[in-house]
Amino acid sequence: MYVEGGRQRSRRHIGERWWWGMTLAIALVVPSLVDAQQRGRTPSPRPAQNAEDVEERPPRKKAAKGEKAEAYKHAILIDAESGKVLFEKDAHTPSPPASMVKMMTTLIAMKRIQEGSLQLTDTVTASRWAQQMGGSQVYLKEGEVQSVENLLKAIMIHSANDATAALAEHIAGSTDAFVDLMNAEAERLGLKETYYYSVHGLPAAAGQQDDTMSASDLAFLGRELLKYPEAAKWGSTIQEPFRDGQFTLVNPNHLLRQYQGADGIKTGFHNKAGFCVTGSAKRGDLRLIVVVMGSQTKRDCFGSASQILNQGFSAYRMYVPVKQGEHLGKDAPVRGGVEEQVAVAPTADVKVLIKRGEEKKVQVEINIPDRVSAPVKVGQVVGEVIVKLEGVEVGKVPIAAAGDVAQASLWKRWWPF
Repeated sequence: MYVEGGRQRSRRHIGERWWWGMTLAIALVVPSLVDAQQRGRTPSPRPAQNAEDVEERPPRKKAAKGEKAEAYKHAILIDAESGKVLFEKDAHTPSPPASMVKMMTTLIAMKRIQEGSLQLTDTVTASRWAQQMGGSQVYLKEGEVQSVENLLKAIMIHSANDATAALAEHIAGSTDAFVDLMNAEAERLGLKETYYYSVHGLPAAAGQQDDTMSASDLAFLGRELLKYPEAAKWGSTIQEPFRDGQFTLVNPNHLLRQYQGADGIKTGFHNKAGFCVTGSAKRGDLRLIVVVMGSQTKRDCFGSASQILNQGFSAYRMYVPVKQGEHLGKDAPVRGGVEEQVAVAPTADVKVLIKRGEEKKVQVEINIPDRVSAPVKVGQVVGEVIVKLEGVEVGKVPIAAAGDVAQASLWKRWWPF
């Protein structure tokens, strides 16, 4: 017998209290541990307007001791005006581009619109196949009718896979036939590290192959797409109502919200591809296009793209030594006119990409003949201006008369004094 607090307790009684106490503790602690473990798991994807924001994040590769984690696998920076490459890292390795494939889908549609075989106001009826597309979508229903313009907005702003499939079927009859058009256009553009198997860039199903593009090809495809103002405008739109405001198109391109001057172009993500972006930004007369592929997080992707753009804008500028319509400080002499000279001006800008501080390395040569015979009409080409960088020609435009000069009388032409 034991004495506890003035009371006698048996060994058996004390043992029973200990057992019940441990049981209660386990009952309280174990559910908390289970709950904590559940909270630490990656949540399952849930329905959302932008599937690119809710896809499962690819596992982060652990960096070796003393080694910095890789922010991206492939990258390139080019000048949109000249196509000059300003920076690259493993930019010619074909890799899955995910939804950036849709830039080619859009480009083909824009070419058809320009040629007149397709109109923005044309109507498209969604098929069952289009309705079944997963990932980012606008939830088209079989038989739903949308305009070509609405579908292109859904593709470029929201990266909608169902809209992409519906438009591809409308143009080519089937998505497979449209893929053939995409590969033919890639070949025409000289994209040698590109091959398409889909119109949308979703991960390949069992027995299929992933689309592949290099960062270099993506940059030059983006440059081509920016030649179409409507496509460029959609790529720079952060959000827009769809289906009479019942749905909102949301652009997953964080550069548009975070980077000064950013205005496009297209993002992509799936587990094999990682987070990717083909972005454009303009400051002053300089527009740059950046591609980042294979980042493990959105933060790495958009942060790296911003950093590369910053380096480009810091190191380079677009110098415009010759401007359209601006007087060159030199007139063209006129023979047989009521005036002896006529003012001249360039018919277009001449832009030169230079490193900052290299303005003095640019030379401007004005070539005008000794005499221009009257009559002279405004806009008449009377010469040319050539721009050189360190002695190498980098641009040339015609020079035109900025005014009219009538022909002088016969007497004055024969007796000018």
